[in-house]
Amino acid sequence: MKKYDYVIAGSGLFAGVWAYLARKKGKTCLVLEKRDHIGGNIYCEEQEGIHVHKYGAHIFHTSNRRVWDFVNELAEFNRYTNSPVANYKGQMYNMPFNMNTFSKMWGISTPEEAREIIARQRAGIVGEPRNLEEQAISLVGTDLYEKLVKGYTEKQWGRDCKDLPAFIIKRLPVRYTYDNNYFNDLYQGIPIGGYNVIIQKLFEGCDIKTGTDYLKNRETYAGMGDTVVYTGTIDSYYDYCYGKLEYRSLRFETEILDKENYQGVAVVNYTDRETPFTRIIEHKHFEFGTQPKTVITREYPADWQEGMEPYYPVNDEKNQKLYEKYAQLAAKEARVIFGGRLAEYKYYDMDKVIESALLRAGGLQ
Repeated sequence: MKKYDYVIAGSGLFAGVWAYLARKKGKTCLVLEKRDHIGGNIYCEEQEGIHVHKYGAHIFHTSNRRVWDFVNELAEFNRYTNSPVANYKGQMYNMPFNMNTFSKMWGISTPEEAREIIARQRAGIVGEPRNLEEQAISLVGTDLYEKLVKGYTEKQWGRDCKDLPAFIIKRLPVRYTYDNNYFNDLYQGIPIGGYNVIIQKLFEGCDIKTGTDYLKNRETYAGMGDTVVYTGTIDSYYDYCYGKLEYRSLRFETEILDKENYQGVAVVNYTDRETPFTRIIEHKHFEFGTQPKTVITREYPADWQEGMEPYYPVNDEKNQKLYEKYAQLAAKEARVIFGGRLAEYKYYDMDKVIESALLRAGGLQ
């Protein structure tokens, strides 16, 4: 007699939404998590009364009303608006690229002036952009590209912008208004009390084992449930039989500072090539904190190697072809559901993970 309806490998958002919907239908779930805590990359640690985003900044945003209603069932959200600032060798620029950015860069005041400058600077790009550099220049011109895109992007991906595909930056927000709101979505905010409030609700009623790697004892664990929901890396599930998919990883340096306010904003991007980190996060500003101390995190991109956390899939042509081979194997699995950022080898925003899980779990019996 099998004990569980679902054995869920991983405890990020896809796993959590699946578990939550399953429990609502009276199903039993065993959750297996490699880390020593549940919640995947949205997990927060409390330090000095501040909810620290342990795995980098997570700002919830969506235009999907169903997804927004779903997360608001789990927690109340504050009115946080993502308005990061770019630091280029001590010069501060508003993000995303908007009239505040253009005014600081060129000493201008009207959209017409900004359009003229960008049109002049991108005149050298003829035809369809062939790489990220050409795509960026075609959107914002050479000045903004050199100061605010090139260094940051090359640090993030570990390769020259000319060697990166154009699609990575196709959705770069460019606005001819004085609007520092990074996202175009209808809804955004941070859960009041931090993301752990949501995590606890999603996995309520599940049996949970942390510090447990599903793949190291997969036959035993698979035998404990009718269906496996797998949210780890798809290539490791198949023992890398076709080869390893590439990822980018991150390293975080977090420190407590004996001051009330370090940088005046939650996220500052460091866009020059020489600064080794890509950004500094000051966590208290996500929740308008007034604590006497502050906690900051420096974020360093890193080449991924086995044993490190895989954060960003490298969705270039070579890796996509390799992923498709694994996806064909996964499609033949009768008792395993593959979902989430790692199992689908896709860079998902949080709302898109939830949307995917809601759609896929809609058929839960």
